[in-house]
Amino acid sequence: MPCSSPTGEVYVLNDGGEVDLDLGNYERYLNVTLSRDNNITTGKVYSQVIEKERKGDYLGKTVQIVPHVTNAIQDWIERVSKIPVDETGEEPDVCIVELGGTVGDIESAPFIEAMRQFQFRVGPENFALIHVSLIPDMHGEQKTKPTQATVRDLRGLGLLPDIIACRLVSPQAVQPETKRKISMFCHVSQDQVIGVHDMKSVYHVPLLLESQGIINVLQRKLNLVDYKIPPHLVEKGADLHRRWQQITTGHERLFDTVHIVLVGKYTALKDSYMSVTKSLEHSAWVESSDLEPEMQTQDPRKYHDAHRSLVSANGILVPGGFGVRGTEGMMLAIKWAREHKIPFLGICLGFQLAVIEWARHVLGITDATSTEFNTETPSPVIIYMPEISKTHLGGTMRLGLRPTIFDEDSASWSKVRKLYGGNEVIWERHRHRYEVGPPYVDRLAKSGLNFIGKDEKGERMQVLELKDHPYFVALQAHPEFCTRPINPSPPFLGFVAAASGPEILEDQLETQLKTFVPPHPKGAVSLPLPMANGIVLEGASTHE
Repeated sequence: MPCSSPTGEVYVLNDGGEVDLDLGNYERYLNVTLSRDNNITTGKVYSQVIEKERKGDYLGKTVQIVPHVTNAIQDWIERVSKIPVDETGEEPDVCIVELGGTVGDIESAPFIEAMRQFQFRVGPENFALIHVSLIPDMHGEQKTKPTQATVRDLRGLGLLPDIIACRLVSPQAVQPETKRKISMFCHVSQDQVIGVHDMKSVYHVPLLLESQGIINVLQRKLNLVDYKIPPHLVEKGADLHRRWQQITTGHERLFDTVHIVLVGKYTALKDSYMSVTKSLEHSAWVESSDLEPEMQTQDPRKYHDAHRSLVSANGILVPGGFGVRGTEGMMLAIKWAREHKIPFLGICLGFQLAVIEWARHVLGITDATSTEFNTETPSPVIIYMPEISKTHLGGTMRLGLRPTIFDEDSASWSKVRKLYGGNEVIWERHRHRYEVGPPYVDRLAKSGLNFIGKDEKGERMQVLELKDHPYFVALQAHPEFCTRPINPSPPFLGFVAAASGPEILEDQLETQLKTFVPPHPKGAVSLPLPMANGIVLEGASTHE
């Protein structure tokens, strides 16, 4: 139950929920599809309790943190834990609840008390507590006193850890003596002390945990040893394990380096583009404003460093963002990629800026811009969507999983469509307020800017691609939100392949046409939607 972070990326779910980026990690690692109800926050719980009080559900009693707020937290967890989250449609056997923050925080106090009560509601055989604690490394000596203190505080609040996960911010594993001391002073056996040190790749961490016996500990605690798992799910788990091992082996045997430049607005805070970097894993970062001409006099070093990174890149990525700052630098990067045939991928704002750049330098509309940057512009190539509120900004964007329908003629040439397995309809998550201005669509298309993907009504431009370019693709959606370690996002996969060379891209196109599987459960895309040609779209069938 991660609470929304004041910093970093806003992660978008299928149902349009804007949540903490931790939920993105759970979706990627567990290959599940979550909803906004999987994100429990203090505000949501208090709102629910206040609503119940207004309706008279408490019969006039004084509403208190205990029992009313703590009961609401427990009820929420129990309800959401039974909701299917994968393609099986079955009720989950195990629910992971992340209680964020630090033991002793005022903010987390009601949640800790709720968990203390919850262990008795569900019974000890249905409740396992993993406590994550930092182990400082002082000149090679691993200190256990902070862990001893935090476990003592936790036990004072009525929670006893079943597993202590020792986080070391170093490549050195937990020493046997460290495990022995934590076991002695924290009331756990040594096999219940799990070390989590820095690895070459985060994808090694699940295998690291498995090698230390964490599965056996949880099986004993939750009585899962004799649990009967259907044969097809056993095979599915074994296949996942094999593929995960292949991923980690591949990370250790990298033969080449591809230089990707991410031209963004928020490069000072790396978590701002967490899902993008998870889709890429390796990229250089360029602050877009450093590319703009005025920076040449304000800070020549930053200006020349940014341009050096740009011109040496094998691929250029322009991600999402808001506001005018740095957008001219982003368009300079897009222009460079277009004119010099450098693989390019634009996401959300990157899509809109690619349209503006084309309008300015190909169509000759020199003052083309977005109404986000200039509300009085005479050439609004990008406009505010009419149905979006201009007074209430929170949760009012075009959000969530939405279909994109490819043009018929794109099947013969579009690289990005092939990356999606050649499907006519794809589904990606959106988060935006602006769109391509309808009066400019025909002019842009006739000049060679191919809008090959549109919404279900054929009115909103959602994917563009250039024919005479190694890889120039932009999407209004955020495909990075649906990437998985064993099922990478098609536009990102194609982008990195193109940056590696035309032969690599061709191989990936052939592979994707044969093997692409959408990451969404069928139920997530099964709602009937009217397509542009008037027939009814059954979302699940479009992927089969």
